[in-house]
Amino acid sequence: MFRKLVPAVVAVLIFAFALIRANAQVVPQGSQGGIPLTVGGGVSDFSLDWGPSRRMIGITAWVDWRLPFRERFLSGLGAEVEGREIDWDKPSDLPRMRQETGLGGATYILPLHSRRYHLYAKYLVGLGGIYFAPSGYDHDTRIVFAPGGGIDYRVGHGISIRGDYEYQFWHQIFGPHDLNPQGPTVGVLYSFGGRRYE
Repeated sequence: MFRKLVPAVVAVLIFAFALIRANAQVVPQGSQGGIPLTVGGGVSDFSLDWGPSRRMIGITAWVDWRLPFRERFLSGLGAEVEGREIDWDKPSDLPRMRQETGLGGATYILPLHSRRYHLYAKYLVGLGGIYFAPSGYDHDTRIVFAPGGGIDYRVGHGISIRGDYEYQFWHQIFGPHDLNPQGPTVGVLYSFGGRRYE
C-alpha cells in the first residue's frame, strides 16, 4: 500500500533539491526569504511492541510546512507529513514483520531564541499497516495516533540535522490492547526559508 507513495516522495525530493539553486541568493538577517518548506529523511530504530527486546530499523521521510503567522505566539505552528517503513533487521522468529505508516498533523516550534537549533512538538494521525505472519491472517491496517517531538540543529545554509522521537498508538489491534511502536529517528533536512531559525 505505502510502496505506491515512493514515487511521490521521490518526486517531491527531486523538486526540492532542484530548487536549492533558486534559493542560493543571500537574504538579510531577520527578513523572510524563500518558502517555509522543509524536506528530509532519516533512519529509524523502532521498538515493535511485539514481544520483549524486539527492535527493527527503517527509513522515514518528512515534509514540513511552517504556517505564515505574524503573531509571535502563533509563529511556531506548522504542519508535517511523514512516511515511515520499518522493514530491516528483522527478528529471526518474525521473518515477515514490517510496519508502515503515513501520517500528517500539527507541529509547534517552541519559542526559544536560538539561530542554531529549535525544539518542536508534534501530533500526527494517519494510517498504519503491519505484516506479521507467514500465512493466513498476516496483515492489518489501523488508524495511528502519534505524539512526538525533537530537535533540529542547523549545520549549514538550509541544512539541519534532526533528532526525532515518536510514540505511536495503534488502537485495539488485537482485542482490547493497543500496539505502541516507538523510537528515535536521526536524519537530515533542507529548509527553503520562512525564518525557520529567527
